[in-house]
Amino acid sequence: MPSYKAPLADIRFILEEVLDYPNQIASLAAYKDFDLETAMAILTETAKFCANEMYPLNSPADAEGLKYDAQAKTVTTPKGFKELYKKSCEQGITSLSQPVEYGGQGAPHLLNGIISEIQLSCNLAFAMCSGLSHGAMDALLQHATDDLRKAYLPKLVSGEWSGTMCLTEPQCGTDLGLITTKAIPHEDHYHLEGTKIWITFGEHDLAANIIHLVLARLPDAPAGIKGISLFLVPKFTLDGQRNPIFCGGLEHKMGIHASPTCVMNLEKAKGWLVGQPNKGMQAMFTMMNAARLGVGMQGLGIAEISYQTALGFARERRQSRSLDKAKQDESATADPILVHPDVRRMLLNVKSTNEPMRALAYWTGLQYDLAHVHPDPAARAEASDLVALFTPICKSYFTERGFENASECLQVLGGSGYTRDWAIEQHVRDVRIALIYEGTNHIQALDLVGRKLPIDNGRLYKLFAARMGKFLHKNGDNAEMKEFLEPTAKTLGLLNELTMGLAEKGMADPEEAAAVASNYLNLFALTVLSWMWCLEVKACLGKDTPFHRTKLKTARYFFSNVLPETRTLAALIKAGKAAMMDPEAGEF
Repeated sequence: MPSYKAPLADIRFILEEVLDYPNQIASLAAYKDFDLETAMAILTETAKFCANEMYPLNSPADAEGLKYDAQAKTVTTPKGFKELYKKSCEQGITSLSQPVEYGGQGAPHLLNGIISEIQLSCNLAFAMCSGLSHGAMDALLQHATDDLRKAYLPKLVSGEWSGTMCLTEPQCGTDLGLITTKAIPHEDHYHLEGTKIWITFGEHDLAANIIHLVLARLPDAPAGIKGISLFLVPKFTLDGQRNPIFCGGLEHKMGIHASPTCVMNLEKAKGWLVGQPNKGMQAMFTMMNAARLGVGMQGLGIAEISYQTALGFARERRQSRSLDKAKQDESATADPILVHPDVRRMLLNVKSTNEPMRALAYWTGLQYDLAHVHPDPAARAEASDLVALFTPICKSYFTERGFENASECLQVLGGSGYTRDWAIEQHVRDVRIALIYEGTNHIQALDLVGRKLPIDNGRLYKLFAARMGKFLHKNGDNAEMKEFLEPTAKTLGLLNELTMGLAEKGMADPEEAAAVASNYLNLFALTVLSWMWCLEVKACLGKDTPFHRTKLKTARYFFSNVLPETRTLAALIKAGKAAMMDPEAGEF
């Protein structure tokens, strides 16, 4: 039956041999206590906890679901979740990367991201609670007053309280300029009135208090997105009084059945301004960008547990004979399905994309840390630019490929995969939402081509292309890497060409850019994954161990069987909007 084992060997390989963690992170003064061995000890113990405590509750919680009490307006989570949440807080998962001054451990955010992957593989619905709390803490750290930080951060950091983000309303999702929730000044705070929907962990019984970050409008606010402010609205105020922000019901969803998705009604609830009036989106984007990287990790986490499940099945399930007689098991009447080429194709499609996605996720996490603590302002600025550029790519591509990989793994199991016996059907249901929330994947593509690429005449893209180009040039004479470097260089050249063309067409006709944005993002992602594979290949050279040999074989599969997808994507990008926009509305 299904089980989970954290990919600790791959994690260490990326940290030590690909990212050079000891010099890149642990040498920074802020992280002097988190050398590689300390980091791996933390990750190893956390992995044991997640595998032993979180994973066993995943399927039972999905089957049990949530209970909503309409009279009390409360939500009861599945059996075992309250105890698991308490153990999780005691394990230090919530506090690991938070500032020491508020009770955190001050670890690199990179380690928190790695733990997030492990948690999400084991129990996505449960892990979402702490993920939202981390986003709330980031927003408060960067935008709240000292008084609000001192009052709320210590208990958020400890996990005694949890956090949410309240954006969407019945009449608006992506277009937040349409929100109507009101914030009326009252004494030293505000009274908030309105309704928010699709609020993850908006009400639950895990934490003693829930701290909502709510977008609303002041009475004199300008119309549209420029008139939005951000407010801290606790379930219980600091004096212990119940604040009138109530759950009006739960959504009945395709997946993540153990994660409460709530309608939240604010009935003159007390709130406190976070940041400047009418500048709420600036503060909320701090939380949203962290959430988008977190959602990208959901795609990777589910792809990993799906792969482990499918591989375990393929090793045991016997069906038909190998087409190569030399590989047939003469002691049995059928062979494990792992001998069949198409099963291998599906598994390698997953393995060869999971591994460079993991490298890119950790590489981006490294940039996030460098952007915050590097002593050189120029280095901090470059790292911040790279995080901004790669956030929509990680969110969109990881979730799209993660869903595709989970579906591929279900196919490996055949009919068994479609039943609840192997839990993989749950993984497919659970991860599907990741393509939608925190900004649909097309919104991420529009963010990439419409916001990130035009900044300062392409500054962010030029920084990335220069970094990748420098690596290719520096290693260009390495004969052992030629088979990987040449296709990577060609793909980067193709991306450069299409980026220039997209900029020209987009300036003349915004619909042209929008029509190809999603395909462009995917081509960009595959280009970066080929770079990540080159980094991994370089780290393998001269190391003749089973692990390193397998890495090289997996890389070869990616370059021969996955990277060619860029040719199709390039053709779609060059096709532009013509055939897409030609039909009249009535012709659909």
